[in-house]
Formats: sequence, C-alpha cells, structure tokens
Amino acid sequence: MSHALPNEAPKAASTARNVDAAAVARVLGRWAAAAEPPWLHAEVARRMAERLPVIRSQPEAVLQWWAHAGASDALLRQTYPKARQLQVEPTPALLARSRQAGSAPWWSARRWASGGAQVLGEAEVPAAAGGLLWANMVLHAAIDPPALLSQWRRALAVDGFLMFSTLGPDTLRELHALYADLGAGSPGAPLVDMHDIGDMLVHAGFADPVMDQEQLTLTWATPEALLAELRQLGGNADPARAPGLRTPRWHHRLKAALAERAGADGRIAMRFEVVYGHAFNPAPRPAVAAQTAVSLDDMRAMVRAGGRPPRKPSP
Repeated sequence: MSHALPNEAPKAASTARNVDAAAVARVLGRWAAAAEPPWLHAEVARRMAERLPVIRSQPEAVLQWWAHAGASDALLRQTYPKARQLQVEPTPALLARSRQAGSAPWWSARRWASGGAQVLGEAEVPAAAGGLLWANMVLHAAIDPPALLSQWRRALAVDGFLMFSTLGPDTLRELHALYADLGAGSPGAPLVDMHDIGDMLVHAGFADPVMDQEQLTLTWATPEALLAELRQLGGNADPARAPGLRTPRWHHRLKAALAERAGADGRIAMRFEVVYGHAFNPAPRPAVAAQTAVSLDDMRAMVRAGGRPPRKPSP
C-alpha cells in the first residue's frame, strides 16, 4: 500500500486511454501530408450535417475541431454562411496546412465571401469562442477523451451546441477476428462505447446529451486496396500490438487471409460503427456551500446568461 507524503496532494486518477501516443502522432503526420482527408471522414461529415436542423439558433462563430481531418469546411460554410469560422488543429504540421489552404489570393471569391477562417492551435482557443463546436471523426483519436470533452466545453459559449462523431468498438470486428485467427495480436486500440461517452459528457458538464450510432459496410476489390485505405484512416496505436516490423511473409499471409474472406461478388467487406453525439453547454451552476469558489470564466458566463435557467435545444 502506498501513502501520499504529508505535504503532497493526492494525484487524480488518469483518464487517458491505453494507447501509444507516438503511433497517434504518426497518424496525424500522415493526415497532414496526405493530398486529401480520408474519404470516410467526408462521408460521415455529410451524414452528421443531416442532423444540424436540431439546432434552431444561428451561431455567430463555428469551431471546427481538427478541421482538416474533419473534412467539413464546405458543409459548415454552406449551412452557416454568416458565421465566423474558427479552425482548430492539433499539430504544427496540420496548423501550417490549414493556414496555407485558407490563404486565398486577393482576387479569390472565397476571400471576399467568407473573410477566411481563423486557424488556431488547441491551446490557443479562448473560452466561449463559438456557439457551435463541430468535431467530426476526432474523439477516437484522442488520447484522453474526458480531458478533450472538458476542453470542448470551455471553448463553447453558454447555450452553445456540441456535435461530434467518432468510431465505436464494433468497428473492424472482421479484422480483429482475422488477426485472432492468425495469432497476430491486436490490429487496433480498443474504442470507447457510446454509453461511456455519454457518461463522459455529463461528467464534463454538458447537458442533455443524445447518442446514436449506425453501421456502415465498406467493400474493396483487393486486399491491397483495403489495407491502403485503412492506413489512410489511421494506424495501430494499441500498445499490445505485435512489436517490431512485419516481414514480407507476414504481409503475404495477411493478404491471403483477407482474400479468402471475399464475398460472392469478389469484394472484401469491413464494418464500421459510427457514433454520433450532441449536447449543449448550460450556464454554470456552482454548488451551494459555506464557501464557494467560482472561476473567472464561469462567473463571466453566468453574467452573460443573466441568471436565466439554461435553454434546452428545440426538439
């Protein structure tokens, strides 16, 4: 049994997932260098945009979290043409890419129509920066999801709305089964169940979280095409994955096993569980006590709210 030293505060329990941070960094590097964001990200953005009518208010500012990989800029500009767009990126390479993409020449219609987006690093986002925070296909790549949700709540204005999508634990079940048959370890880090994400939202202070999911089946003509797209989508960040580099013989075995799982049409199918969530940011309500400490950000938010109860989104 361990004990804290007399003058040492107890450490908070870690909320980080058991993932390899270096592997996650390599995925972000590939996204920054790729010609386009993953196709699946753009498709999920389109599907998530179909849920935007749930938001009746028109936000003055929209926060696109991990904007380049989210592949949602055109959709959000079309839906909210008068809103200020803020793009948030997690790494210097992605920051540079988004800033370069947004630097239209003086004669560009886009420059005069939208005024361009402000591109920020995650640590640069001010409190209450936007009325809508949009995070498409971000949360499953987060090392510490509860910490990220707390960061999102801080970045949202009071009564602001959060919309996000992520991959759920049923994603690539067929690939996990194939790896188990080959005795090849894990093909990917475990993903968070949507019910646990709902609990995290409540714990972070969001109100009225709503979660749902759908199963998407993608097919490929060849094992090579499948593996190339999976690499574009991410990488294996599971610390329990097989150590070291795979040999050519291993890759041959993997591709042969994938080919054996082709359907009658000759195509190889893999399922993805896509989880959607939304919630809103209520005015802070500090607990009543003999002595209560309220942060300056929370005090400002309560003043802006004028003491009114938090407004719930229209059904």
